[in-house]
Formats: sequence, structure tokens, C-alpha cells
Amino acid sequence: MAFNVAEFRANMIGDGARPNLFQVTLTFPTFAQNGTAAGQKTTFMAKSAQLPGSTVNQLPLYYFGRELKFTGNRTFTDWTLQIINDEDFLIRNALESWMNALNSHAGNVRDVNAVTPSNYSVDATVTQFSKTGVPIRKYTFHGIYPSDISNIELDWDATDRIEEFRVTFLYDFWDVTGGTTGNAGGR
Repeated sequence: MAFNVAEFRANMIGDGARPNLFQVTLTFPTFAQNGTAAGQKTTFMAKSAQLPGSTVNQLPLYYFGRELKFTGNRTFTDWTLQIINDEDFLIRNALESWMNALNSHAGNVRDVNAVTPSNYSVDATVTQFSKTGVPIRKYTFHGIYPSDISNIELDWDATDRIEEFRVTFLYDFWDVTGGTTGNAGGR
């Protein structure tokens, strides 16, 4: 097939999805300090996220020296957010409170309010928008909880910058729960 820019352009529906048109909705467990306010603020301070990926593993079996591949179980990659840190430390404090309930720093124990997954894990969403503001894809992460909060670099030479940090979440699974592009990632 010869190169044809008109055919390429005709197949570019909507001029391509833009990675900067997204919104994260994160709820916090009831025991997280100021969790409701932190969840509302995360909508504005989640600077970067990812649309989720997954892998269907393989089960190789050998027959007379030949490898045959069978489908295995699905696994899900961790989900990471880049958060803008405000001087109130509202989001970071709520995340640290959440993680401390999962396992305290000094005591190495779990808070009584975070004993079961239904207490310490929540759902979160990331929504991809079109250039006209229409939600075109919405992913829901089920059973998430934070597993890693990155450090924040402090530096006297770091002028004209705002602090940021990463938080990595583990979760059970994701599915597509909205948008105009279909539900191929559904349950």
C-alpha cells in the first residue's frame, strides 16, 4: 500500500485522544485523616496517572519437545499517581494516615479500623475526556490501597518549583465503567 496522508487523516477519529485530558477520583477509607477533603482535592492535584494495563499469563506445556502455550490467569500492574503537594499537605497526610493504619511505623501493627480489605481498600476511577469534554473512557480500580508513597526532594537550588510526590496503589482488578467507547474491559 502506498503512503496516503488523506487515508491516515480519515482514520484519525477525533484527531487522537490527548493524554492531558483526564481526571482521577479517589476516595479514602473513613479512618484516613481528612479523607473526604483529600479525596475532593485529589481530583485537582493528581497531575499524572495511567490508563490501566493487564497481562494474561501463559502456562507452557511441553509435548515431545514442543512448547504449547495455554492461557493462564490475568495479572494487573500497579497504579501510580503523581500528586502536586500543597502547603496544607492534605492529600499526603491522608495517604500517610491510610498507610499507617495498614501497618504502623513503630508498633508494626494494623489499626482495628483497617482489619479487613473491605475496611482498608476502596475504589478509584480515572476518566479520559475528549477535547469537547465528553467522558470517552472511565476505568474503575476495585479494592485499591496505597503501597508506596515516594519521598519529596528538598533542595535549596529548587526555585520556582512546586513539590510533587508519587503514590503507588495495589488493587484487585479494574474494569471499564463508563464513557462512549464501549466496554471491552468489562467484567
